[in-house]
Parts: sequence; C-alpha cells; structure tokens
Amino acid sequence: MKRLKKATTMILVVSIAIVFLATSAMADLRTYKQTATAGVYAVTLKLDKKAPVVGDNIATIEIKDADGKYVLDAKVTVEYSMPGMPGMPPMNYKTNAKQNAEEFIATMTIPMAGAWNITIKISRGGKTESAKYNVDAK
Repeated sequence: MKRLKKATTMILVVSIAIVFLATSAMADLRTYKQTATAGVYAVTLKLDKKAPVVGDNIATIEIKDADGKYVLDAKVTVEYSMPGMPGMPPMNYKTNAKQNAEEFIATMTIPMAGAWNITIKISRGGKTESAKYNVDAK
C-alpha cells in the first residue's frame, strides 16, 4: 500500500512538473523577445504577442548595463516606423516608456501590417544610445 501511495505521489509530481514546463514553453511561443545592444547596454524588447499586430502592442523593455545591473534611471523612448513605398509616405511614431519595477512599458499602436523598424532610445547621463529591431506586423 505504501508503495502504491509513493508511486501515485511520484506520478502526480512528475505530471505537475510537465504541465508547468509545457505552459512556460507555450508562454514563450506567444511572445516576441529579442535582445540588442545600445552602446554599453543590453536591451531586451518583449512584445505581448508572438508577432506585432495591427492595433495596440504592449512593449516591455529591460535594460542592463555592462555589469548586468538593471538600468532604472534612464528616459526611454520607443520610435517605430515603416519606410515609404510607392504611393505611400513613410510612417513615423514615437511614444515614451514608463518605468515599472525593473522594466519600462510602452504601448505601440501599429496602424497597418508589414515591415516595421523599432528603435529604443535610452537617454542617461547626458548621452543617448539606441537599440534597433525589425519586426513584421500581421
């Protein structure tokens, strides 16, 4: 009887672990995440969807210095643009990110599907550094 209880408990624990790992892996598949450099900073951009979409996209920005410490005293701006095409002028948008704990949060409202350039500008200590990303909005 004790062996049966141990086996049942072990199966339950393993099952819970598998469900947890699968859920975590699926969460990563549902979000966009990319890291780029901006001068001495490592800048990670996370979007709330696997790929940006037409409409609101929540951008979470994590900035670390050369020592791997979070940068919390910067002004962060998100600029996103689509280059001009025949019959259509370029589109340029800008939004300020707000600090939230160890991250900065901004909402990008993308008006149309296609290739977009995202530039995250970090102003700190009188200097501005930029990290660049390219995404395709659906």
